[in-house]
Amino acid sequence: MSRPFKPYPFAPRHYAGEVPPLVDGHDPVRRPVAIVGGGPVGLTLALALARQRVPSVLIEADDSVCTGSRAICISRRSLEIFKRLGVVDGFLQKGLPWTGGRSFYRDTEVFRFAMHQDDEQSLPPMINIAQYQIEQLLLDAVEQHADLIDICWQTRVTGIEQKPEGGARLALQTGDSHWTLHADWVVACDGGRSTIRDALGLKLTGATYEGRYVIVDIELDSARATERLAYFDPPSNPGSTVLVHKQPDNVWRIDYQLRDDEDPDAAVKPENVMPRVQSVLDSMGETGAWSPIWITVYKANALTLERYRHGQVLFAGDAAHLVPIFGVRGANSGIDDADNLGWKLGCVVNGTASPGLLDSYSDERVFAARENLSYGMKSTEFMAPPSFAFDLMRTAVLGLAGQHAAVRPLINPRQTHAIAYAESPLNARAEDTFSGGPQPGTVLPECRLLKRADDGAHVAIHLTDLLGPCFTALRFGSHDDAAQDDVWQQLERTLADQRVPFRTVTLTKGTKETTGTQRDTPNATGLHAIDQTGRLHDMFDATPGTVYLIRPDGHVLARSRNGNVQTILRALTTTLKI
Repeated sequence: MSRPFKPYPFAPRHYAGEVPPLVDGHDPVRRPVAIVGGGPVGLTLALALARQRVPSVLIEADDSVCTGSRAICISRRSLEIFKRLGVVDGFLQKGLPWTGGRSFYRDTEVFRFAMHQDDEQSLPPMINIAQYQIEQLLLDAVEQHADLIDICWQTRVTGIEQKPEGGARLALQTGDSHWTLHADWVVACDGGRSTIRDALGLKLTGATYEGRYVIVDIELDSARATERLAYFDPPSNPGSTVLVHKQPDNVWRIDYQLRDDEDPDAAVKPENVMPRVQSVLDSMGETGAWSPIWITVYKANALTLERYRHGQVLFAGDAAHLVPIFGVRGANSGIDDADNLGWKLGCVVNGTASPGLLDSYSDERVFAARENLSYGMKSTEFMAPPSFAFDLMRTAVLGLAGQHAAVRPLINPRQTHAIAYAESPLNARAEDTFSGGPQPGTVLPECRLLKRADDGAHVAIHLTDLLGPCFTALRFGSHDDAAQDDVWQQLERTLADQRVPFRTVTLTKGTKETTGTQRDTPNATGLHAIDQTGRLHDMFDATPGTVYLIRPDGHVLARSRNGNVQTILRALTTTLKI
């Protein structure tokens, strides 16, 4: 049974709209970066810039974090980004981890999928967490950087003008006050109805699907495991597709497809929604009391801008691309945008890279968007067939899947995954001597390692624990190459003087008994880790002297079988001066 509407079990903080001290209606402080939109993408970007000591101002039209049911799934890739930014703990404490899901045709289970998960992983493949919780966790971290990040709440952009001498002037409104702000760079993270995109006359291109889904959040206390559940043509909702996700705080998200003959306006009326939700819960065997919280309607889009850099203005998240919800690529792809842009824009503002580096942001993330759109469109066409032919194909697949394992992969929801920038202009030319290992442009795989603690004990860590918001040289060494340490430490000091974020990590193969040398003592400088099983060396096709250069966003930039300081410095110089 259902009860009247309840609020979300979440109490957001609300902020007043305040205008900075003005001179003739203008903020006299020229900002290095203005970020328009304080959602997950804008907040992540502000944190990424702050880690490089780059000031920014966030311009947010609302007075708090978002309301309602929006993004609910955060991928391992996004968690890795949050880990490098130092904010992952809150996500792991609040989110509900899951590793797979099940699909049903009518009343028969026809497919199970499992995302990659083994003992080597430090993070779950996916967590469920509501967007208002995502934003609050990021906002809490942003507020710890008040010296670098300003937030203009309840402030709307009413116009933008790029200046011939550089930068852009934003026309803003806070309450009844109209004022302007000048920024060297403007990043539009202002969502699918982007004011900045409209002001520049830019259009998204791609496909819009006619099928609509009703999204319902309910409160329900249930011990059911967290997994993705999909029901095709269930007896409870004939002719419809239903998706079910469990979220923290006893909130459940139920999405169900509207039939072509249903009126979307009538479909979201509570008297029409409640019986359909009840029928879904009945079919699942959920007998507890529940309360509706939120109802809305959703239409799938697969759209993108052709370029994400337009002069001094850059686009990220839904302002740059709209991805169907199936496969949970929306917020996750936007967080990846912010991670990619954050280090590049930071290097440009800090004067360590030419503005041309920002063109590679557009190249890489447009490529990623098209990959995500391709997968998202395939998932959408299966979840909500756009034509009679697609519907006929899906019915055949679902009907055969119960008895024929070969067709079951066609039901795969194609969950989001890290995109490799195979054709990135930043990729250093790969050496022919590698027969395996991650190539330039790919994201590092995870692996368990050991590290010697200050008390001399060896503690378990993971490869991603050694990465930060900086370039990282992974040196695969041996016990007798300590003489090279001074050379690499000098490189670190030289790059630090040039404000290039950089660190070296030495990875030694062997057991903790054979690595208790001076190089592992607390007095040794630099980061050292032990590949106790040799698995990482095998994964990277690494021998003593091999070096992998990792970008601040965790992608491989270059690799060398006999890497040295000159090789790494050359790759860095090429990247930053592109």
